[in-house]
Amino acid sequence: MPDDQEQQEQEEGARSPRPFWSGTLSFGLVSIPVDLYPETRHGGIALRTLSKDGVPLARRYYCPDDGKEVDRDHLARGFELDDGSFVVVTDEELESVDPKKSRDIDLRLFVPEQELDPIYFDRPYVLTPGSESTKAYRLLADVMEAEGRAGIATFVMREHEYLVAIVARHGVLRAVVLRFADEVRSPKQLGLARAAEPSPELVRTFERAIAKHSVARFPADELDDERTAALRKLLEKKLKSKKDVLEAPEEAATSAQAAQAEIIDLMEVLKRSLREGDAGKQPARARPAKRARKRG
Repeated sequence: MPDDQEQQEQEEGARSPRPFWSGTLSFGLVSIPVDLYPETRHGGIALRTLSKDGVPLARRYYCPDDGKEVDRDHLARGFELDDGSFVVVTDEELESVDPKKSRDIDLRLFVPEQELDPIYFDRPYVLTPGSESTKAYRLLADVMEAEGRAGIATFVMREHEYLVAIVARHGVLRAVVLRFADEVRSPKQLGLARAAEPSPELVRTFERAIAKHSVARFPADELDDERTAALRKLLEKKLKSKKDVLEAPEEAATSAQAAQAEIIDLMEVLKRSLREGDAGKQPARARPAKRARKRG
């Protein structure tokens, strides 16, 4: 799915974000124009890797054999085999296996929502009605929500086909990207042994412990990112005290140019002083004329 640079979040006082995908939600004889928006955004605080001089570092490809940098025009992609050899795939070959481009979200079937295991959920997106499709959109959302059903659909974007679950909440359709079956590990693959039959007393002990810590609603403050908040306070404190604040390269260059200009100005002042000093040795009637020319 799209990266977060595509996600223009709507904030208070800001204009609404633009959809990054527009198409048609279709099944049977029904076709509803829709727009796709991200429902979440990446949290936390992004930190760049810098040199000790404050220059942001860039990643480069290099050959580990000779240490030389490899130009992007000389890069190839390949699948590594168990013996360390590779099967090389060209860009043209990759394009040949890309799914056929389409502007449709193809709703293949409807299933009870409880049949969807959350382990398959990846990222949530919001579908909004396209032009003149609000009535059909609302009707589909209301019927799906009333029946407790989710739609399983596929759609293509940027040479990739995605499997999504279309669910309805409060009259709004959401598209939750689903992981494919081969992306989910089974308990057997993780080596989890089958549990032995517990004693009734042990069962009651766990039931009492769970009941003691149960609440009616999920507390929203549990969703606060405490580390990000602490990191933000640390950064604000450093910025306020100007501790460990490295000057940006552009600002550093500007400062260097300003310093150089200051030196040039000082040299010009010195030269002017010397010239005026030489002028002082000449007859007094000559001084005003020379000063007038310099001011002009």
